Amino acid sequence: MNVDLTSHYLGLKLDNPLTVSACPLTGNVQSLIKLREAGAAAAVLPSIFEEQIEHDEAEIARLLDIWTLSSPESSGYFPELDTYNTGPDAYLELIADAKRELDMPIIASLNGATLGGWIRYAGRIEKAGADALELNVYRVPDSPELSSSEVDREYVQLVRSIKQEINIPVTIKIGPYFSSLPYLAKELELAGADGLVLFNRYLAPDIDLEARRFTPALELSTAAELRVALRWLAILRDQIKFSLAATGGVHAGTDVVKAMMVGADVVSIASVLLEHGNGMIPQLLQELTHWMHEHDYESVNQLRGCMSKQHCPNPEGLQRANYMRALTSYTARS
Repeated sequence: MNVDLTSHYLGLKLDNPLTVSACPLTGNVQSLIKLREAGAAAAVLPSIFEEQIEHDEAEIARLLDIWTLSSPESSGYFPELDTYNTGPDAYLELIADAKRELDMPIIASLNGATLGGWIRYAGRIEKAGADALELNVYRVPDSPELSSSEVDREYVQLVRSIKQEINIPVTIKIGPYFSSLPYLAKELELAGADGLVLFNRYLAPDIDLEARRFTPALELSTAAELRVALRWLAILRDQIKFSLAATGGVHAGTDVVKAMMVGADVVSIASVLLEHGNGMIPQLLQELTHWMHEHDYESVNQLRGCMSKQHCPNPEGLQRANYMRALTSYTARS
């Protein structure tokens, strides 16, 4: 029996459901070519950060000012920074080069700090030729003055504003910390989002005890992290129509199967590739195909969502019952 791995994500047709998340491996064309040769169906470029762009533009402005002061007659040779494409040059070139060299969708990733910044750079990314845009939202509310409903409105307004400015598909990558994720997901869909990526890894800082300061800490994902996404994918799949992507904690073919069963349209990987190399892509696809063949699934469309909340045999396992059963079963073993 032949197994059809053809998938669709953000309106894009993919060879299979395996995509590469934003990571160092997607940061240059040669690496992207190798990922494609290994079997990746699409790739998300590393995020471009508004702060980086603004810093680059400020630095160029400073250098131009210094040059102008030392040679006033030269000022007419320099373009206005409002129209001078400075900071994101390399990123936009990466998009254009990747589109020229590769036959898979290229998804840009943007991490803005202000609404104006999000909109401004989203437009540039679309013009560069990206097939879609992933909004990499990293929002850590730290004020008691800011309510959860206000945070939700910020996310919704962000999507609505960007969708009014660009025509390519837009997906939003969020963290798991919301009072009511199903409500937010529905609001994002109504605002025009084409997809949702579950979940952004909110990397928590460590503390340098000697320097008494917070320090960045990055660890690769583990398979245990996937379980959070599995629960919410299963809950959301039957309640929204836009695309869903699972990311974080996918390290084996069975992880891909689980994510597809609860309703993911694609499964994005990064840590497993950074740890074990591009050879994991064909291995994961082979394991997925083998499992589907052994269990009589002819296509990923048939597999997708068969374990969503409405279709699984024990939906209570997604809620309070799972918590009680997990605790009591562990106590019994000890």
